[in-house]
Amino acid sequence: MRIDLNSDMGEGFGPWSMGDDGAMLDIVTSANIACGWHAGDPNIMVQTAALAKEKGVAIGAHPGFGDLWGFGRRTIRGHTMTELERMIAYQIGALMACAALAGHQVTYVKPHGALANMANDEDDVALAIGRGIKGVNPALVYMVMPGLATERAAETLGLAAVREVYADRAYDDTGNLTSRKTPGAVLHDAGQAAARVLRMIHEQAITTISGKRVPAQIETICVHGDTPSAVAMARTLREMLETNGIAVAPFRSA
Repeated sequence: MRIDLNSDMGEGFGPWSMGDDGAMLDIVTSANIACGWHAGDPNIMVQTAALAKEKGVAIGAHPGFGDLWGFGRRTIRGHTMTELERMIAYQIGALMACAALAGHQVTYVKPHGALANMANDEDDVALAIGRGIKGVNPALVYMVMPGLATERAAETLGLAAVREVYADRAYDDTGNLTSRKTPGAVLHDAGQAAARVLRMIHEQAITTISGKRVPAQIETICVHGDTPSAVAMARTLREMLETNGIAVAPFRSA
């Protein structure tokens, strides 16, 4: 059995940093790089792509709402689907250019924050993101959540998809993530999170906060990089996976 580990990267801005990207890149196999709208800037994007290449880590675009103040975690309504499609294409293109300067190549796209939550609930949003991806490069992989609108959109558009679950987040009964405002939405205990991921992989299912079991094909695991325990959690998770005979490798290398 083989699994990919991914984490959000490059989420600082100017002189401000977010998370320990250098340490995480020694552990994960795919890096979701912010494209300058919810976080990141050209310098950070190039530097993160270069470090990922040095460490043999695949990279993907991590587009979100244009919301630096809210870190892309605030829902923004009012865009047409055409506008949303163009926003996604714009951000992918920005990272592709920065990656080229670093000698690396973008191979997938993963929506960020509130935009990702909307896309998993709303088919029109998921399809607009998918059209943006396909319009830039139909060979790009759409990172989706199993059983939700993003997975349906990838299938409808003929895009390759990689199905993701989260090590450090709780799920509601729809199969989507619980709101960060909900108590227990974010998991902080590394051992507990790793054991939970191992169970999800073996069962190919997600267990929700109510105890409901939702079948899910699982190909990549996300560990968020912006919490104090992120590096320890990622390291514990990787060690537990490898100890249990699960190879950790990128789902698609550049």
